[in-house]
Amino acid sequence: MDRIDTISELLQFSGSQFRIYDIGRKITKISKDDFNRVEQNMMPYPFPSQGHAHIAIAFWQAKSKAPYLWFIKLPLDERGLLNQGARNHFIAIIIEALGQDLTVDPTEKQEELLNSNPYHITPAEYKLAAINTLVRKELKQPASIHFEHFQEYVNGQLAWDEWQSIGIQGISDLAAEMNQTSISEAVAKNLANFDTNVLIPFCHALENQQLPLNVLAAMIALIKTTQNSEIKAQLIRALASTAEHPHVVALIGELLAQPQADDIYITLAGRCWLGLNATTLEQLLSQLADKPDLALFTAIFKDLVAIPALRPHVFAVMRSETRSDALAKAIGQLFG
Repeated sequence: MDRIDTISELLQFSGSQFRIYDIGRKITKISKDDFNRVEQNMMPYPFPSQGHAHIAIAFWQAKSKAPYLWFIKLPLDERGLLNQGARNHFIAIIIEALGQDLTVDPTEKQEELLNSNPYHITPAEYKLAAINTLVRKELKQPASIHFEHFQEYVNGQLAWDEWQSIGIQGISDLAAEMNQTSISEAVAKNLANFDTNVLIPFCHALENQQLPLNVLAAMIALIKTTQNSEIKAQLIRALASTAEHPHVVALIGELLAQPQADDIYITLAGRCWLGLNATTLEQLLSQLADKPDLALFTAIFKDLVAIPALRPHVFAVMRSETRSDALAKAIGQLFG
């Protein structure tokens, strides 16, 4: 076998078609060009989470179109660049186990070797469902058998407390169809009626989707009227892929005009970071700096400064002439 230096080369050498997704925060497709630049250390990983790249790789042969999925976690250095040694070790394990044919059914020994791969991760059920939905749509395959049942619930054809037989995959499949007018209208109309056991996983699915205006308006209205901070945080998650919309930016400003529960801060930083601007970023960090225990401030600061798109704005807050004394002190302790 020719020398293989990157995961991209490994997939291309096997003759596979493939897609790359970040799954560390919300699920975001990474272009092949960007992933190649990440592998060559020509750019930092765009969506770091806890110092790692959390990646889903879907690949298939053109003839069979039976997709295979890898879920891997690779360490990043302090600059957000991929750890080359870990990436190379991952490739070596795959080649030893499967050779050049990545789609071969592994023997028991190969399966054992693959399962011992230290970079393998098992995603949460809702993330696995979301990846399955994305790959199915990519391959122009029909939605799961659970789709229609959840659609009946969304349309109000089932009682709101009849949620026990609703499947996570059906929720994910329907969330991916928000561009269908009939679906978005039903969601906007009935969202406030959903049982909490349905609403929360639905928000997890929606965080990967751009929301149409009617659904966005219904979600924001529900956020403003919900008193339970844990449920409110889950509702805010649903805005993740629409965080740059002016309505969401305005909502974040309203939320951060006063102190919030820790769940809200964590969700805004971890899911809706694209909706933060210079003012709200400074407000968020200032409110965290006002807490007696700076553990949450430290964790969120380190998380935000690691995101390449947000790092310049975090540095600007550090130099801001309007930063509070508490924020200046917290930053000083962090770097002291």
